Amino acid sequence: MKRPIIIGVAGGSGSGKTTVARNICERFSDSVALIEQDAYYKDQSHLPLEERIHTNYDHPFAFDTELLISHLQQLLKRIPIQKPVYDYTLHTRADRRIPVEPKDVIILEGILILEDERLRELMDIKVFVDTDADVRILRRLERDVKNRGRTLDSVIQQYLTVVRPMHLQFIEPGKRYADLIIPEGGYNQVAVGLLINQIQTILAES
Repeated sequence: MKRPIIIGVAGGSGSGKTTVARNICERFSDSVALIEQDAYYKDQSHLPLEERIHTNYDHPFAFDTELLISHLQQLLKRIPIQKPVYDYTLHTRADRRIPVEPKDVIILEGILILEDERLRELMDIKVFVDTDADVRILRRLERDVKNRGRTLDSVIQQYLTVVRPMHLQFIEPGKRYADLIIPEGGYNQVAVGLLINQIQTILAES
């Protein structure tokens, strides 16, 4: 049985990397498993809520990377996994899990997946979605207020004190490891089309 291929899709928060990942998933349908790095934030149930709310979610230490690597290695061996679910309202891991079956294509999507060498070594194609900062902050504002119960002021404060510095320190440097840089995310249909063609080529040769 052929080895699955792993496509890493990185980029800053609000860059459009999720749209790129979804476009790939739609193209390959039942042959794709989507693994979001966001699902692998560390469990913080042992901490009081007052401490959890100060978590820096844009720092590498926020992620349970060991578990993520373990799950990717299992999927590469065609072993199903139980993907964790993160509860952003409680700032910790939820009790439920999502079963994920092995597929020919595994999309690994997240802000810091190119920061860790161990993750990079597992990827067959590394993609960085490059979008202007003003667009990213507007998208983040809309997402966090609508979907994560945040206030406008808290999102702006977090962006200025945490998100932007972490982007410059950890996320932006990951661009140099990318095989393909996609400006403007999922709206760049030409670049996404080239990526899909490359995936098809790898699948045909494997």
